[in-house]
Amino acid sequence: MATQPFTLIPTTPPSGPELPQNIEAEAALLGALMIDNRIAEDIQLKLSPAHFHEPVHGRIYEAILKLLDKNMVANPVTLRPLFESDEAMKILGGPAYLAQLTGNGAALIGARDFAAQIYDLALLRELVSVGRNMAERAFDTSEAVDPKSQIEEAEVALYKVSEGGGDSGSVVTFAQATKAAVMMAEKALNAGGGLSGVTTGLDSVNAKMGGLHHSDLLILAGRPGMGKTALATNIAYNAAARWMRDAQDGIDPAKSVGAKAAFFSLEMSADQLATRILSEQSGISAENLRMGKISQQDFRNLARAAAELETLPLFIDDTPGLTIAALRTRARRLKRRHGIGLIIVDYLQLLQGSGRSSDGNRVQEISEISRGLKTLAKELNVPVLALSQLSRAVEQREDKRPQLSDLRESGSIEQDADIVLFVYREEYYVQSREPARPKDGDDAKVWDDHAKWQSEMEKVFGLSELIIAKQRHGATGKVKLAFEARITKFSDYVEEGFVPERRG
Repeated sequence: MATQPFTLIPTTPPSGPELPQNIEAEAALLGALMIDNRIAEDIQLKLSPAHFHEPVHGRIYEAILKLLDKNMVANPVTLRPLFESDEAMKILGGPAYLAQLTGNGAALIGARDFAAQIYDLALLRELVSVGRNMAERAFDTSEAVDPKSQIEEAEVALYKVSEGGGDSGSVVTFAQATKAAVMMAEKALNAGGGLSGVTTGLDSVNAKMGGLHHSDLLILAGRPGMGKTALATNIAYNAAARWMRDAQDGIDPAKSVGAKAAFFSLEMSADQLATRILSEQSGISAENLRMGKISQQDFRNLARAAAELETLPLFIDDTPGLTIAALRTRARRLKRRHGIGLIIVDYLQLLQGSGRSSDGNRVQEISEISRGLKTLAKELNVPVLALSQLSRAVEQREDKRPQLSDLRESGSIEQDADIVLFVYREEYYVQSREPARPKDGDDAKVWDDHAKWQSEMEKVFGLSELIIAKQRHGATGKVKLAFEARITKFSDYVEEGFVPERRG
């Protein structure tokens, strides 16, 4: 059967350079689909009607998918009634054009290649559209000029193009979901059991939570002085160091329980965070480091720690006053450029909302921020650990262990979070209750009061609790940790005579 050339009349007059397109590939793919409907099974997950440059072709493709969805055969005969009154189709010769499309049986061989090319060309057209929109907005000075927000919006648009719509966020079959679950179980098994997410570097915490799970929003909260930032910094270092160690050992990055980490520090500067990590790894107090009170041996330890940390895949962004939109844009960029697998935000209340939805209502603004962080975790498929303040209600209670109701400013934080963690150090409160130190000549009560305080202090010195107040994946409870305040380092608390099993 002789094939007829496809002649399409442009729906709009050309202006400027022609957009990337391949009308012949679109026509050939549609013809192949009508000859063999099974081809749609492979391509419809990635290719949508919007990817076709010619609007008529997009409508034909959409009609084919609708018929197949109803378990009907899609061919020129069954499609004909749907295009009887289509004006654009009449320009091409009416419904007879459908039969014309099936004239090239050879298109069956290259159908999947045609689909891939149509998809790629659609992305290029989207890039052109984003570029034109950027240029038009940059030239338009009639409204308030805000270059930074334009850059952020452009990065969001570019990220969407880079994701391409493809399989991300699409419906997956149960077989695909099962495969992902089995891979997660295999990863946990290879890590020694009990660890299916990103490691915290703390065996007792990993055993209780299974690590930091992908697409989860974790809230780490506590009153000032409890060590929230210290614990977050420890986790970021431990995850990045494990990723680097696994890479050196030749372990597939997909099977590593470590992760490249991004730390958004809205409170502390990058050099302050670096000082903390150096302090932890060298064993020199951060205060002594800042003031230069170190010996030659200390300096050698510092140089060794600094050399080891040079290649650590930990990225610190200390930009103050970030909006949730800007943070998401920067996180996407880090994911695209460096493949980060863990995001830490210190801390949630220092982020700003869009300014449009909040209207001065801080509770609504915090709700927008917590939803934005949860969306980011799902979008990038990485755990997001956000630090949060607690209300002063904690200080009014005799038992100062935090509760979910203490989360400051919004119940949406508790609602959006997959896991809520509280850091609590009894030592902090006991230390603040120190009675007057006895002096020679003081009566016995003064000496007894201070002795009782010392006894109480010895019981809690260097101890902390990580309270798991909410966990979608498992039980709540407490994990006892050791805390060395001098170098702001959390570690596993080991009972005398007991050594925890290594879990990453």
